Amino acid sequence: MINEKMKKLSPSMDEWLKEAKTDPAALQEGMFLVHNGVVRQTPRAKVRQGIDDGSMVTGMKFAYDAAKVERAIAETYKLDGIFYVRVWLNEGQLELGDDIMYVLIGGDIRPHVVDALQFLVETIKSQCVTEIEQK
Repeated sequence: MINEKMKKLSPSMDEWLKEAKTDPAALQEGMFLVHNGVVRQTPRAKVRQGIDDGSMVTGMKFAYDAAKVERAIAETYKLDGIFYVRVWLNEGQLELGDDIMYVLIGGDIRPHVVDALQFLVETIKSQCVTEIEQK
């Protein structure tokens, strides 16, 4: 169930990257990727399945299971070449354009980092969050 928490202030990616580059594992990393998911006007069904009912999204209620997110992060660290993972998730009532999530992945080479980012974002979206589009 989604509670009525207030949405959070978005983090600074400049600060996140500065912190990541001071991490003890930073000398093994050759690449960082950031994912920033935002609330869009186009409904998920239209974008993903091509189903157009003529409606537009006006906002979203968003919640997440912190324990499941931590497990997803732990699984991401097990992937080849991944040395840094950081996740921020918003919550509560979100409006169009609001940040839903930030994910930062640091690793040795591009293929490992791209794969890890896709794995973690997909895991979060499919197993850890509740998103209710409002139309």
